[in-house]
Amino acid sequence: MWVRKQLDTIVVSALKLIPQLTVVIADTTFWGRHYGVCVFRSVHLKKNIWWHEVERELMANYYYAKKILESKGWSFSAAVVDGRRGLINVFKGIPVQMCQFHQVQIVIRYITTRPRTEAGKDLLALVRTLTKTDETTFTAALCVWFQKWELFLNEKTVSTFASGKTTSPYTHKGVRSAYSSLKRNLPYLFTYQKYPELNIPNTTNSLDGSFSNLKKKLSVHHGLGRVRRYKVISEILSGRA
Repeated sequence: MWVRKQLDTIVVSALKLIPQLTVVIADTTFWGRHYGVCVFRSVHLKKNIWWHEVERELMANYYYAKKILESKGWSFSAAVVDGRRGLINVFKGIPVQMCQFHQVQIVIRYITTRPRTEAGKDLLALVRTLTKTDETTFTAALCVWFQKWELFLNEKTVSTFASGKTTSPYTHKGVRSAYSSLKRNLPYLFTYQKYPELNIPNTTNSLDGSFSNLKKKLSVHHGLGRVRRYKVISEILSGRA
């Protein structure tokens, strides 16, 4: 009860940061299915510079955040994102780095850490080199992998239903999806190497660490209402708590 009364007296104050040119990491973290916080973090300042409550991870949230920050004088030399479709377009016009860790996780989500097929095993071994290689080497290796397994990827399973309808879905959907993800995101996986002068990180780990710290501290305060909880979140994300 004492803690709640103290929280009720707190007025969340604005950050006292000088708007400037920065590399930004943008992501959203959730508690449950319908409550989350969208956060923009300055890589070089090592500070979260904007956050807001959200119910879903919509691209509109990121466009809104970017517009608000730019109206306050912030500008962005590059952005690091987790690869969610559409997010790259939010930062159209500047270099965008897709988090390499998230790309590995996407592939694992499709083929697991123990693929059943040889094609899957080869692809998993390849994607695990992502953080240790360069774009030319990785692209060439991915091309070799595709040439080796192209016929395998194009295999279809014919199914005939009682109605007489016949379908021919791809047999190895997981491996195909993993490969398609890599191919689609390849232009953004090595951006940090193309612009060394910008010091772009190759992962969103800085913000992910901020999220981990946030959730660890917030777990101490179970049962807070939404208003009080957001006050605690704001204090932690600002670095004041």
